[in-house]
Amino acid sequence: MRCPECGNNEDRVIETRESRDNRYIRRRRECIECNKRFTTYEKIEDIPLLVVKKDGRREAFDLDKIRKGLYRAVEKRPISSKQIEQIAEQLEEMVSGSEREISTRDIGEYIMNRLKHLDKVAYVRFASVYLEFKSLEEFLSELQSLLKKED
Repeated sequence: MRCPECGNNEDRVIETRESRDNRYIRRRRECIECNKRFTTYEKIEDIPLLVVKKDGRREAFDLDKIRKGLYRAVEKRPISSKQIEQIAEQLEEMVSGSEREISTRDIGEYIMNRLKHLDKVAYVRFASVYLEFKSLEEFLSELQSLLKKED
């Protein structure tokens, strides 16, 4: 680290502390050349996870956006907030273990699979938005395949 007083590149660390929120490390240093003490901060660089949209655009992964979609899908259904948070947390774990990009298709399929086993109505609500049904026939086809799997 370059000394702000004399410009020397050699120093020694006197004290190291983590911030309260563990987002950075504060280090007290002393220049070997002029004995000037100074403070540096180290911060972990967050490389954002990107979501590749259907049209090819990329945007930052936003767990709150996913939660809102889940809560809309389960509105007035017998599903607890704990169950929704569990899906969101498991999705976050899944995407954090992946590469730096994930497609909306992978995210949507994961959520639909979880909702299908949790609540069929919530699944249909989410699928109707995610799959972007263009006609009533497409919607009915999805419902019929869901009903066949129930039998």
